Amino acid sequence: MKISNLFLLILLSFLVNACKPESTSDQALPTPIVEADTQAIKSIKNKAPAKNCQFVLGFDAWEPYQYVDVGDRVAGLDIELVAAVVKGIGCQLTFQQGTWVDLLKALKGGEVDILLRASKTEAREQFAFFSDAYRMEEFSLYIRNGDNIRAEYQTLSDFTQNGSKIGIVGDYVYGPEVTDYLDNPETSQYFLNAIMGELNVARLLDGDIDGYLEDSFVGASLLRRKALSNYIVAQGITIQTGNAYVMFSQKSVAPEQLYEFNAQLEKIKNNNTYQDILDKYSY
Repeated sequence: MKISNLFLLILLSFLVNACKPESTSDQALPTPIVEADTQAIKSIKNKAPAKNCQFVLGFDAWEPYQYVDVGDRVAGLDIELVAAVVKGIGCQLTFQQGTWVDLLKALKGGEVDILLRASKTEAREQFAFFSDAYRMEEFSLYIRNGDNIRAEYQTLSDFTQNGSKIGIVGDYVYGPEVTDYLDNPETSQYFLNAIMGELNVARLLDGDIDGYLEDSFVGASLLRRKALSNYIVAQGITIQTGNAYVMFSQKSVAPEQLYEFNAQLEKIKNNNTYQDILDKYSY
């Protein structure tokens, strides 16, 4: 009987110990699934490549449109306009200076993404996208300050019919109106060629010519830099020669980025940003 009771006591003790939970010190803690997944997502996001929005802008220096300022800062009217648009779509610009011929080759190969002041042609459309027109190319006629007679003229014909001489630059394209004057022997004698715009400034001040044609913003820049605003003024006659476009490499720029660029360009044209930049370089 004593043996039987002892056996039952041992059996009961065994069952109680078998039902007890393991020590919490030896038990593995549950994995924080939500926290682990969140950290994984963050890690993936950090490793994911950002959208490629670093444009290389090629430029051939021509003040005031695009040039290198003090401290190697790239500046200019066209630079500021395009930079404002690019910033608006969350992108950045880097710059590469060169000749137009070399930069055009680089754009074809995708080494340069953007070129400015481009004319749209069928040949270029084979390898480049074109933005909406961002600016109008325009020439202004400049005369001596105080020349009240010529200040009243309304057309270039008024100048030629009165024997007034107009300075031009030989390599410039002034549009069909001026071309007609140059092709006509009776009127071409009143247009005198120069190798650069600065020479026309000197000839006007010396009285060798009575006016000169110059790109409107280049002309304003010349007068500002040389402090000649008291001596030379814009007469008021202007000649528009066509639209200026931004040209994008088809090898390195996606059509969607062109769409974003055009949308942002339209946006800044409708607020003060666009006009403020133009006004800055007009005087």
